[in-house]
Parts: sequence; C-alpha cells; structure tokens
Amino acid sequence: MNKKPKLSLAIVTIGSFFGILSSTLMSTALPSIMKTFSITTSMGQWLTNGYILVNAIMIPTSAFLLKKFSFKNLYIFFSTIFLLGTIFGALSQQYIFLITGRMIQAIGAGVMMPLVNVMAMNSADRQNQGKIMGIIGLAFNFAPVVGPTLSGFVLSVLSWRYLFILVIAFTAINIVLSFIFLENSHKETKLKFNTTGLILSSLGLLFLLYGLSNIGTTDLFTFSIGGSTVIGLIILILFVLTQKHSESPFINLKIFNYRQYNVAVVINMILMVTMYSNSIIIPILVQNVMHYSALQSGLVVLPGATFTAIMSPISGRLYDKFGVKRLVISGLIVDCLGTGLQSFTTLSTSILVVTLGQTIRQMGLCQVLIPIQTQALSSIPHEVLPDGVATYNTLRQVAASFGTALLVGIISMFTRANPNNYLISELVGIKVGFVVSLGMIIVCLIMTHWLVSKNAN
Repeated sequence: MNKKPKLSLAIVTIGSFFGILSSTLMSTALPSIMKTFSITTSMGQWLTNGYILVNAIMIPTSAFLLKKFSFKNLYIFFSTIFLLGTIFGALSQQYIFLITGRMIQAIGAGVMMPLVNVMAMNSADRQNQGKIMGIIGLAFNFAPVVGPTLSGFVLSVLSWRYLFILVIAFTAINIVLSFIFLENSHKETKLKFNTTGLILSSLGLLFLLYGLSNIGTTDLFTFSIGGSTVIGLIILILFVLTQKHSESPFINLKIFNYRQYNVAVVINMILMVTMYSNSIIIPILVQNVMHYSALQSGLVVLPGATFTAIMSPISGRLYDKFGVKRLVISGLIVDCLGTGLQSFTTLSTSILVVTLGQTIRQMGLCQVLIPIQTQALSSIPHEVLPDGVATYNTLRQVAASFGTALLVGIISMFTRANPNNYLISELVGIKVGFVVSLGMIIVCLIMTHWLVSKNAN
C-alpha cells in the first residue's frame, strides 16, 4: 500500500474504533445506571442492545451508499451523525434521552463500520489481505472487548457522562483529519434506490431484534417476544423474495452462492453471540454477584483485551501464511477451555479465576475472528464486495443483539423464578449462560470441517 491509502485506512479505522467501542462502552456502567434511573436489567440492556439494533438496521444501507456516493463524503457525513448522537447522550438528563442519544450514535457507526471493510479489502492484494484485515481488527474485535475496561477506569473517577465526553473529543479530531487527508476511493455513480428493500429489511430487523431483546422479560408466547420475532422473520423472507427478482437489489443475494462465505458468516455469527453476551454478563457477575467495583469489573477483561490488541495484526499475518482452518480450530479449542472454566464460577470463586477464564476466551477468539472475516470477504468477487461486507456486518450485529438478549433473558428467567434468593438465582442464570456459550463454540468447532484454506503454504 502507498502512504496515502495507508493514511486514509488509518483515519477510518480509528474513527470506526470509537463507533464500535461505543457498542460495549456502557456495559460496565449498566449496574450504576440501573440504580441511578431505577430500571431493571432488561431495560438497561437497551443501552447496548438498542445501539446494536440500530447498527444492524443501518448497515444494509451502506451497500447502496457505497455504490452511489463518494467514500470521503459518506464517511464524514456519518461520522458527524455519530458525533451529534454522542453529544446528545452526554447532555441527557433522563433515561429515554440517553437511549435516544445512543440510537443516533448507532446510525452513524452503522455506516462507518462497513466503509472500513470495503476500503481494506480494496486496498490489499490477495497475499496481504489477512495482514490488512488484522490491522482493522483492532477496531472490530479489540474495541468491543476493551470497552468495559475503559468504562471501568472512567467510572472509578468520573460519572458515566464522561463515557460520551471523551468520545466526543476523539471523534471531532477524526472528522477534521478526514476533511484534510481522506481520499475519495471512487466516483459517485447513478444508481436506482431500492426503497422496497430498505423498508422491508429495516422493518424485518426491527421486529426480529425487538422480539429477541425482550426474551426474559415476559412469556415467550406473547406479542413482544414470539409475535414480534415471527413478524420479523416473515418480513425478512419477503425481503429475500423481492430482492431475488429485483433489477437493482438493495442487497445482492448472489453473495450466498459462495460456500466459504456462508460457512464463515455462520461461524462468526455464533461467536458474536458468545462474545457480546459475555460483555454484558461479566459486569453483572463481578459487580452484582461478587460485589466488586466498576473499576475491578473493567480490570477483569483488561488482560484479554490487551491480548486481542496484540494478536489481531498477528492473526492476520498467520492467515496469509497458514490459511484459515488450522487457526480457527486451535482458537476454538482455547475458547472452549476458557468458557468451560467460567462455567464453574461460584460465590466463593476468586476474581482472579474469573479474569483467567475471560483471558483464555479472548486468547482463543482473537485467533479466529480476523481469519474468519478475511475468509468470508476474500471468497466473493470485488463487484459484490459492498453487499458482502454489509451482509456480514448486519448478521454480526443481529447475532450480537441475539446474544445479549439470550444471556440477559436466561438471567432474568432464573431471577424471576426465585425472587426470594436473588443472588443465587442470578449466579445460576450466569452459569447456565456460560454453558450455553460453550455449546455454541463446540458447534463452531464442528463447522470448521467445511472451511478450506486455499491460500495456505
């Protein structure tokens, strides 16, 4: 890569880092915000899940926008929206306004994220795709993991408002740098907008994720869970049917003709369920059950986050050298060990053991996430890359939302079943959540049978 593309990639990666960081930045603050606003865990999860939901709705739009408008203008426009949402969140005086600020943030971040993927894949030759994807992995995989740690440090000395204020400063600087240095990667083109696709995909994702997010708050066979989820699935099926027969599809579904893309997408989705659910479950375990501070809760995930930062670029290089299969298998085995250790947590378990389990999990995950993403995006033609990136990231966010809802739902069901012994019930729910995550990782391990390391030496 030349210096200018490198600088452009660095700018958008740093900007996206803060967009993705914000998805889990509020996780450690959840217990204190629940007390401040007198809200339940199910209501509090919308700080993270609402953000993820709007992300998921916005990401498909990026495929059209990338074909229609210049890269530079898109990035600056949506970075500015993210900045405005962050300012709104910092100034909020009521919980509903705090959630609104998070939603506005997510609109901007939802388009910023795919821009980085497309720029990275277009900038790298086939021999160095893993290397480049490893660098942007600092944004996609390190950011959501380090979010709770940074949050813990901030909350130990400042209020939750500074979780927004600090992001404002960095985002504003990034926008200024974008104006000065960012290159336009392609010219604007005329393209017909598929309004039907936008409406159906947005409504389908909205109903689906709303239903999933309410798991644990009420019975499954109610409209808010079962009804909303079914409606969402029906609308998404209609979306697929309309896109198949459209001359200008909102998302080009031909990307699903490529088997390696499909396998990589499914593995990534399952792992996102376990990763994002863990970002919620660890603060609840450490603060609510073990009665440690927000800072100590953040420190629990710090070693794993540090390992992720170190290994993300390295795992990309290893992908270029060895291919995907060996890396993913070894990483998933390590992930199983860490999750298995977490599932044995009791009231007397040391916080050091919880930290060790989380660190081992991250050691495994960071061997998997970059190679599996590179495998997916390198297996499709460049002409459908915007569609592939948008779909990959949308499904990633759907899985993240599902994971958060599933684990919070499990905890809520156990605490509702035995409200007289809340602490024990919450711990049991957390332990069941860890076991469910372990089962999902084992499923991913079985699925590696279909991965093909085409570029392995």
